[in-house]
Amino acid sequence: MIYVICRGLLRFIYAILFPLKIIGKENVPEEGGVLLCANHISLLDPMTIGIKLRRQVKYMAKAELFKVPVLGWLIDKLGAFPVKRGGVSKESIKTALNTLRSGHVMGIFPEGTRKSDSGAAKKGAASFALRSGAAVVPAAIVGSYKPFRRMTVIYGAPIDLSSFAGAGSESLEEVTDVIMGRIREMAKTGKPTVN
Repeated sequence: MIYVICRGLLRFIYAILFPLKIIGKENVPEEGGVLLCANHISLLDPMTIGIKLRRQVKYMAKAELFKVPVLGWLIDKLGAFPVKRGGVSKESIKTALNTLRSGHVMGIFPEGTRKSDSGAAKKGAASFALRSGAAVVPAAIVGSYKPFRRMTVIYGAPIDLSSFAGAGSESLEEVTDVIMGRIREMAKTGKPTVN
């Protein structure tokens, strides 16, 4: 209930500050585990990719954020779970995999950091995708979060990773490249990707 109320409030705020144009929302499965992979341009990105979806999107968040008054309570109610500074712990990985295997939606930003200049992406998303069996949906956030300017969120078709079934850690970089390629393509073209 608290999630629904918070989401409704955020939708109202966004309608005024950052009107959202949503493209390809039908590409997000209505049930089953979904790994929602997006580019990362702002601290607002987790809310941006989730508030217009019917399903709740869960996230990993820095553990120290949960200690901030009000914010910590809010992100907990919005479905975030803590990750300790200095890397993702076994407990966080287990929580993420359980979230996906239990049929929930989890959002992740493969680049790891906002506006990464290197273009490099971390392999966590690929690892979760291969180990959980969840549908992998690429999402692209387009815009600059300037007040009263439209933001666009594009959801692509789930990525077919069947060719990597049973693959080990040696395939993580290749899977990461596939996921990031879809995200970058959508950010550039403004259109959902298809399989």
